[in-house]
Amino acid sequence: MAPVTEKERTEPNSEKEKPAPPPEYESVTEHTVQIEDREVAYRAVAGTTTLRSEEGEPRASIFSIAYTRTDLDDDGARPLTFVFNGGPGSSSTWLHLGLVGPRRVDVADGPTPPPAPYRVVDNDASLLDVSDLVFIDPVSTGYSRAAAGQEAKQFHGFREDLESVGEFIRLYTTRSRRWTAPKFLVGESYGTTRAAGLAQHLQDRHGMYLSGVGLISAVLLFQASWQGAVNDLPYVLNLPTYAATAWYHQRLKNRDQSLRSLTDQVEEFALGDYASLLLRGSRAPAGERASVLERLAAWTGLSKTFLEECDLRVSPPRFFKELLRSERRTVGRLDSRFTGIDADAAGEAPEYDPSYAIIQPPFSAAVNSYLRGELGFESDLPYEVLSGERVRPWNFGEDANNKYLDVASMLRQAMSKSRQLKVLLASGYFDLATPFAAAEWTLDRMGLDPSLSGNVRMTRYEAGHMMYIHPPSRDRLAAELRALVGDLPVPAE
Repeated sequence: MAPVTEKERTEPNSEKEKPAPPPEYESVTEHTVQIEDREVAYRAVAGTTTLRSEEGEPRASIFSIAYTRTDLDDDGARPLTFVFNGGPGSSSTWLHLGLVGPRRVDVADGPTPPPAPYRVVDNDASLLDVSDLVFIDPVSTGYSRAAAGQEAKQFHGFREDLESVGEFIRLYTTRSRRWTAPKFLVGESYGTTRAAGLAQHLQDRHGMYLSGVGLISAVLLFQASWQGAVNDLPYVLNLPTYAATAWYHQRLKNRDQSLRSLTDQVEEFALGDYASLLLRGSRAPAGERASVLERLAAWTGLSKTFLEECDLRVSPPRFFKELLRSERRTVGRLDSRFTGIDADAAGEAPEYDPSYAIIQPPFSAAVNSYLRGELGFESDLPYEVLSGERVRPWNFGEDANNKYLDVASMLRQAMSKSRQLKVLLASGYFDLATPFAAAEWTLDRMGLDPSLSGNVRMTRYEAGHMMYIHPPSRDRLAAELRALVGDLPVPAE
């Protein structure tokens, strides 16, 4: 054996010291599912894909679950839909087992968590009959991890995330020979931020043009969501959801009108007299302030005294705590229909989000059981369903240094370049994480050419952030996505 040289002993980039690339591993299983009275045969591939630099150095291992229909022969021309959730820090569990995949969690839409055990059942609302599906877990979510010797934080940011997820999409499309297939993105929450950014990124970086983007519970302009001392916009755009929540919990005197009629009326007030008053500040006449205060109390279910103490600006945590304070209950952030119990009725913010506490247990148990059991993918890593701690601090990038992150402009540019690109915006009336008025207002003002306005469809559902836990909303949203992906007639409301 030759002796070790001084260079081999001291050179940090020596081949002997480079970490071994993570092995790619997959589990392949065959299944059938009933979708709209048709039996659909499909192959499920749960596995990891190694992202590498152009020099071949492993950077990350991405976990994904791909479902491909096997009872058709279409030469790769069948639509291909990439699906992910948001967070940042969320796996694709929610859309995977809540709405889009061939199996879903059997969870009741109720005010308390259902008892274990939690079941996974056939999803007759799945998109698999009209499109092959790929569910992506970004780095540090699910089983996805940075490679040995790589810092995970290099993937934890807006631009960084677009690069890594975009590279996975390119690599999957290339390996599966699907470049000529119509391609779609479906994202939820921060996943809509990612989807809108990817629509432009995939065009510019890889020459990949999309056929459609589904935005579920969207946040596309962060100025509409992050209130502060110099930003009144979120107070304005939260107001219709406050009114919907007060309506649901019977805190409004007049509940005779429909939810749509009520929220349209409140939105008109919010963008008109209320916004004008906030913008004028101390210059606003006392009579106008009194008039706005009167209507604000009538439409939020909050007392005029409380509203005055807040200077007519109610932050979401204060609303969660105040609306049902007299009953010693709080309302949810992800879904304000649900209520929680704190240690006491004092304070300005709830101890926890009762809607997440109800939704999280069945989804976490189901995905861990499903991946190892039905899909046969075995790993002793913890499957990170939703873990913001792993990805913080998130780098919102150069766009956030001196202004709020805006991906609506990126989506507008992608639609202007690809004039066949269709967009579906789906929002829940009771979502206080990504309020519907903020999402719709953002798309309304993104500057899309009038000739392309017909490429955008906006829908609302009588549920929250994860509207698919509400069976009527799930069925309707599935039909809307089916129309987008399958090029089918838009369902009647």
